Amino acid sequence: MKTRIGLLYGGKSAEHKVSLQTALAVNKALDFEKFEIHPIYINTEGQWITGPQLTGPASTVEELIYTSNVTGLSAVQTQLLPVQQKDEPSGFDVIFPLLHGPNGEDGTVQGMLEILNLPYVGNGVLASSAGMDKVIMKNIFAQAGLPQVNYVWYIRSEWEKDEEAAYEKVEEQLGYPCFVKPANLGSSVGISKCTNKDELKAAFVEAFQFDRKIIIEEGVTAREIEIGVLGNDNPECSVAGEIVPKKAFYDYKAKYEDGDTGLIIPAELPEGVYEELHELAIRAFKALDCSGLVRADFFLTKDGKLFMNEVNTMPGFTPFSMFPLLWKHTGVEYPELIEKLVMLAKERYDEKQKIKYTF
Repeated sequence: MKTRIGLLYGGKSAEHKVSLQTALAVNKALDFEKFEIHPIYINTEGQWITGPQLTGPASTVEELIYTSNVTGLSAVQTQLLPVQQKDEPSGFDVIFPLLHGPNGEDGTVQGMLEILNLPYVGNGVLASSAGMDKVIMKNIFAQAGLPQVNYVWYIRSEWEKDEEAAYEKVEEQLGYPCFVKPANLGSSVGISKCTNKDELKAAFVEAFQFDRKIIIEEGVTAREIEIGVLGNDNPECSVAGEIVPKKAFYDYKAKYEDGDTGLIIPAELPEGVYEELHELAIRAFKALDCSGLVRADFFLTKDGKLFMNEVNTMPGFTPFSMFPLLWKHTGVEYPELIEKLVMLAKERYDEKQKIKYTF
């Protein structure tokens, strides 16, 4: 029998368009001889819309955007729940969340799927929520002893009480250049590089449009190195890749629109650096209790010092995305990567069923 997959994408997030591109790429890579694909689209208003079963891969994003069959969340939950009657087909075998950013990548949807007791691809509630919030993530990494650049953070109400104090703290503790980021977004949305106070002020305003919490990181002159991690309790790493942005930094447009960046895979690294990258990536993966997949991002300075930048618990699968390219160069082609993720989702689900809830 075919594996029934619920493809979940879109979302009420600033990264909605990124999710659509990811869903388009994944649906093209799925083997329709092995999988039965049922699309579930979440529009920008947060409405859940079920589409007809896909009989073949969609060729455009527009084919994956539905406007009819809008259902309440409870109706979608009813559809997701396994049918219990004998000799009738069960619900979805696996849910494949292709959601980026808040309301999808941050543990919210994962929590719903846990309550429904459904297998799903990717990280669980804790890893997703901690990995989404850059401040929490960095605090956990600090506790785990992972090397990081200096950082400070603010919530909007603290900044509004004394804006000048916030700017002075950044200048005293970090200096310039520095990077201002929303704490709970990815895909370089709302990120600014600052080289002076005027730019810093504008960056705070920009970042606070996308989140109530922001993080400011010390700028370092370094190469941007990334590595893919795949697995559950015994994760494995891909080859390393390097991002060579043609702009000030690897921004949203370079990632998803014009591809205006260079990707070097495998990255040319000094002796011993890959081994250190591998060890740090696995430590980060385990520190957050990750499962399925992450992309671990690092800074490598000229003197060979590595800094953990962040992990992405749901890296994109667009044509410009690093994660699938890293695994392709490691010997895992895209369709095989998708199948491995589905297998890992089932493996983690089966492991959780061993937990005893009565005594």
